[in-house]
Amino acid sequence: MKKYPYYPGCTLKQFPEKFGTPSVESARAVGLEMVEIPRWNCCGAVSSLTADDLMHHVAPIRNLVRIQEMNQEGLVNDEYRLVVFCSMCYNVLKRSNLLVKENSETLKTINEFMDREQDYEANVEVVHFLEIIRDMGFHRLEDMVKKPLKGLKIAVYYGCNLLRPKEVGIDDPEAPTIMEKFVEALGGEVADNPLKSLCCGSYHTVGGNKEIVADRAYAIINAARKAGADLMITACPLCAFNLDDRQKLTKEIHPDFKQMPVLYFTQLMAVALGIEDKAGLSENYVDARPLLKEKGLLD
Repeated sequence: MKKYPYYPGCTLKQFPEKFGTPSVESARAVGLEMVEIPRWNCCGAVSSLTADDLMHHVAPIRNLVRIQEMNQEGLVNDEYRLVVFCSMCYNVLKRSNLLVKENSETLKTINEFMDREQDYEANVEVVHFLEIIRDMGFHRLEDMVKKPLKGLKIAVYYGCNLLRPKEVGIDDPEAPTIMEKFVEALGGEVADNPLKSLCCGSYHTVGGNKEIVADRAYAIINAARKAGADLMITACPLCAFNLDDRQKLTKEIHPDFKQMPVLYFTQLMAVALGIEDKAGLSENYVDARPLLKEKGLLD
């Protein structure tokens, strides 16, 4: 089994049942062992947009130093590659990595900030787990499926962090297909949501503008339902919260709103791979289990 270093980040640890466990166990089920990087720290959650604000890039880069150490110690056999499941963490780590790879002076300054760490050599590649699956081959994933998601219509939701900015996106920002191919490999039918990359409202959810998020959830989920979707999947914890947990507020503001299950993509992957006991389906606000039982995917 090939060993990949992976970055759990805060959300996989905060919600292990519905994100951490299904991610690691689904990877294992397709022959990919995820090795948690030691002494990891929060990536910062938001990438700094100020050109001279280098201090906020120290946290992401320090995590990449751990990959150098793991390779030096022979703990992994995928050289200098860091796998990330959370799209927010992926975006932050990838952007900081790109910054220092493109500017040697910036790299030198950040290494000076990290005076107790070995120097980062800008030799790590940050990849999202969906890219690993794509490189492995969607046809190979399809061969490993134990419970094809036949009859289940699934809307994918990219949000912002998987696609933008273009230089760090995992697919075409205007016409992405990677998540659709993922769904098809699991045996599901894609319900094409025209709002699949519309921002969910982001951090308005923790400010004084929760109604903005509720309105976005109303629009995004209704568009998915209009496209024929039974449920939605995402890779972003903030999007997952805004589109799942905020459905309570959405219903209060829009009484005509009909709720829809929103799962992490690895939860659905766990179901298709026959390890539904690892999917953490009881942890979602909108319960997908009745739907999955109706489709014959759960006992």
